[in-house]
Amino acid sequence: MSIKYRFKFSDNTEEEIELKLSSQDLHLTNELPDQLPEWTKLDYHQCSHCPLNKEENPDCPLSTNLIKIVQLFERVVSYDEIDVEVITPERTISQRTTAQRGLSPIMGLVVATSGCPYTSFFKPMAHFHLPFAGEEETLFRAVSTYLIAQYFIAKDGGTPDLELEGLKKIYDDIRKVNKSIAERLRAASQADASTNAIILLDMFAKAAPYIIEESLEEFRYLFEPYFSMVEKNNKSDNSSSSILSDH
Repeated sequence: MSIKYRFKFSDNTEEEIELKLSSQDLHLTNELPDQLPEWTKLDYHQCSHCPLNKEENPDCPLSTNLIKIVQLFERVVSYDEIDVEVITPERTISQRTTAQRGLSPIMGLVVATSGCPYTSFFKPMAHFHLPFAGEEETLFRAVSTYLIAQYFIAKDGGTPDLELEGLKKIYDDIRKVNKSIAERLRAASQADASTNAIILLDMFAKAAPYIIEESLEEFRYLFEPYFSMVEKNNKSDNSSSSILSDH
């Protein structure tokens, strides 16, 4: 699976980043530089809850996969206007936006597929990558993804989490990851586009527990046909029970 991001800058120069993802586990397979910068070392602003150790993993898997993006935007300011074209197997999406907003979706894609233990939950969303999604779209996709996971958990005999407590925990963990990555990027780049792109991702992660708790009701009206179907089935079951009891 390949997803390409093409960037056109104000000076009319163009750059392309192609992310290659394994078809088996959706892990990033792009080659890494032979020499890795200091800010990618695991113990450089390591996440407070990181389960990895530097003896087995000397480098942060998420940080190493951000190197090319950070280098490309090293001197780009957050609010510089750029043209972005995203080419996925299903569609091509283009948008003129600021550098930080143009960077945010590709960085989110790298975050999900980098191999970080706390971000692998987002691989299903990466498979159906939707750049420049709004807050409502992101909420819908995140909750839908989580509930599909609960369906498979139930199928395997586990107890599904229909209260979405686990989803809130996922976003709580990702906030700690975002904080650490932002600190790394501040050291990696002279400009602020890369750092602010991560901060934009973190804005949703920060609001996610409240949004999950309070905003899902706003989607309720979309599902009225399902409620009618359940009501109809219940009436049918009650009618059948009544006929059986009469006999």
